[in-house]
Amino acid sequence: MGHPRTKPTVFGRQLLIIRVETLGWPVAHAAAMQGVSRATAYKWLRRFRAEGEPGLLDRSSRPRRSPRALAADQAQAIVAARIERRWGPHRLAHLTGHPRSTVYAALRRAGLGRLRDADRPTGIPVRYVACHPGALLHQDHKKLGRVPDGGGWRVLGRALGPHPGHGRGPGYDHFEVVIDDRSRVAFVVPVPDERPASAARALELAAIEFARLGVRIERVLTDNGGPYRSHAYAATLAKLGARHKRTRPYRPQTNGKAERFIKTLLAEWAYAQSYGSNEERLAALAVWVDFYNHERTHTALAGQTPMDVLVSNVLGNHS
Repeated sequence: MGHPRTKPTVFGRQLLIIRVETLGWPVAHAAAMQGVSRATAYKWLRRFRAEGEPGLLDRSSRPRRSPRALAADQAQAIVAARIERRWGPHRLAHLTGHPRSTVYAALRRAGLGRLRDADRPTGIPVRYVACHPGALLHQDHKKLGRVPDGGGWRVLGRALGPHPGHGRGPGYDHFEVVIDDRSRVAFVVPVPDERPASAARALELAAIEFARLGVRIERVLTDNGGPYRSHAYAATLAKLGARHKRTRPYRPQTNGKAERFIKTLLAEWAYAQSYGSNEERLAALAVWVDFYNHERTHTALAGQTPMDVLVSNVLGNHS
């Protein structure tokens, strides 16, 4: 497969052929104008003369034969051991007698790359991506202990810092997290509590933001918490014209994109640095969410930012 940023792109190869075959340019001159070597120019010229236009397209660099590739029955044995024991590559390597890298490659080809992506009772991978922004939103609630004035135990140490669970802390902040399944664009709405009105209001605010970006909400996936089963939440969904989907009981991984975003939120915002007060941490929230949506690249999006994917799909490019 040709490198996506290589100089002789398909268009560049066609231009090279036109200059040589139609305009009669010398191959060396045409190669210099394209910024490639004469050997490269002659290679594409030979392919065009032998295969025509299809010869100018990228082709797989995979070898025709791989005599040292893992045998099919051995790959099946690795997959069977994974399903039976629910082990990762390190432990399966000792069990099957293959290097960890070989075990990992076999599991990845079988779609079993990560244990955390699988349904716990069945071991079946839980993976899905909505077809376009707005087709499915995930919503979840996060309760986070407030930072006392002067800093919590991360600043003062565990002996001196107050802990909310010990009755000495300043209480909790509540947040509703709404994230788009396709683009991963997310909004975090601070709310006063875990009541139905808070969950419904957060969804309304998220819908306003998505509408501003040209996205209409079609479905919303939540867990089975009380606020999401309330009449207030149902009324908000009806007003938005969106369908409500709920996870199966004891299957939080079905709402995994919201769970994973919350984990990232805690690691890169809430616990990324020591804050001197709760107000200081709250002030940093909007800055981080904006960074997440517009600047932070996402591995599941092939290195793009969530907003890049959303804008591309809204404009109809569907990247």
